[in-house]
Amino acid sequence: CEDCGKSLIGECKLHGPLIRAEDRVIPSRARLTLPHYLTLRVLELRAGNQQILGVFAKKVIQKRTQFGPYVGQLSTKLTCYDESRLVLQVLKDGGKYFLDTPNEDCGNWMMFVRLARNQEEQTLVAYQHCGEVYFTTVKPIEPHTELKVWYAADYAKFMEASAVFIKEESDVSPLPPVAKEPVDSWICSSCGSTFATFALLESHQCIHKDRV
Repeated sequence: CEDCGKSLIGECKLHGPLIRAEDRVIPSRARLTLPHYLTLRVLELRAGNQQILGVFAKKVIQKRTQFGPYVGQLSTKLTCYDESRLVLQVLKDGGKYFLDTPNEDCGNWMMFVRLARNQEEQTLVAYQHCGEVYFTTVKPIEPHTELKVWYAADYAKFMEASAVFIKEESDVSPLPPVAKEPVDSWICSSCGSTFATFALLESHQCIHKDRV
């Protein structure tokens, strides 16, 4: 203690404890790579203070805008699985590897992009190019819209997954369109209201969170 000139184990009983100044919290690598026209929003808070995040546009993003490459650790096994995110694999030196992101310090912002569950909410398509994975917008993205991704047709075959196609007025899809969700297929667990799409349900649930 500098006031009484004694070396003590613990705090000084006469002058009390020291005033602790904590270091500033440094954002993770993944959060620091987020482009200035995108933002992260907390969509859900689970047990253990686990945050479910989504990436949203702050301004209009044009169609055919490319993001990437996706940054992750090459691994023969997937150590970090999240049902709301895409599983990604690449071909490297003749081998097939997972792009694993066990924490935010070994990936970039693309690890926060959630998967699209239907054609209406899909805004990005994921594909492999020269051993890297990129996301490209498939339609203009309006402000406050969440970026959601699914595999491109060829990449879906590589990942052994079904393909989701964005149908536009000027495009003719060579494959039959994916069936739309039935009306009133999504039910709110808080109030029992029903919604035609998952995206509408998500927007509705924000009201409950605001009230809480």
